Parts: sequence; C-alpha cells; structure tokens
Amino acid sequence: MEQEFYTIDFDGFEANLPILPLPSGIKIAFFNLHGDSALTEHVAKQLAPKLADCEVLITAESKGLQLTHCIARELNQRYYAVARKSKKLYMQDGISVDIESSITTGKEQKMYLSKHDVELLKGKKVGIVDDVVSTGASLSGLEAIVEKAGGIIHKKAFVLAEGEAANRADVIYLKPLPLF
Repeated sequence: MEQEFYTIDFDGFEANLPILPLPSGIKIAFFNLHGDSALTEHVAKQLAPKLADCEVLITAESKGLQLTHCIARELNQRYYAVARKSKKLYMQDGISVDIESSITTGKEQKMYLSKHDVELLKGKKVGIVDDVVSTGASLSGLEAIVEKAGGIIHKKAFVLAEGEAANRADVIYLKPLPLF
C-alpha cells in the first residue's frame, strides 16, 4: 500500500507528514522535528516573537527539545527547563507530576523536573513550548509541573494544533492539523 501524506506549508516551507494509524483507529499526520534542522529552525523563528515576553521556556522531552533550544537561542535565553519522562540520577532533589495518557503514548506517565529547573522557573513568566498540542494531556502535565515549581504560566506555544485543539483560545500555534 502506498504511503499517504499530508502537506503543510509554514509560510513557504513545506513539510510532508506521513499519515499513520493509531491503535484507537484514528489516523494522524505525524509531525516529527527530530533530525530536520531546517524545519526546526524555520518554525522556531516563527514562534520566537510570540514568546518574546516570556522570561523562561519549558518543554517536555523529547520532540520539543530542539524546537525549544532554537527558540531560546532566538530570544537570547541561555537556559530553558526540560520536563523529563524518567527520573535521571541528577534529579533526586527535583519534583514530579502524574500526567494523563496522550494521543500518541496511550498510557499514563510522569514528568520530572530537576532542582535546577525548578529554580529556573520559580516566580518567572514561563512559556510552555512543544511541537503539537492535541488532547492536551502533555500540556496539562507541563502546566502542573510549572505551577508546582512556582512558575507563572504566561504562554503556551506549539507548531501545530491537532483536531479540536485548534479551537482552544489559550494556546498559540502556527497551523491547525486535522485528524484523519
């Protein structure tokens, strides 16, 4: 069977997203920034001005990492926080939150934040960054960990808003992405 694709245009930069079935029966156009430096740089430059009034950024590993790195560089922010999905050795004195299952993971998870990143967020206007918002499960986890760290959720920015997430008034995104 021939692979189907959904093409999305980011103001002159096209990305062909493979349409993949999920176990639930829904098909998604799979957006993956991993390994695509040109696309990552392009969308980061489009998102950065929308986050210029944030004092610090946070993302969840792993698909938001390089995007957040590029946005932080554009904003001249040396550090950004990373919510991990497993507890690393250096995170023994950090915090954690439980998160619901997302559209792609299909199972409950935890998010962990190191003490360094907790201190980075405390009392600051925080910009949450990730590649795609869909069900909002990962976003809820990031919101919970920012609040637990004492940060102030200022903006929530994504490259794509999938399905009903495109109707959310509380998120910033570059393009809507349909479900199939």
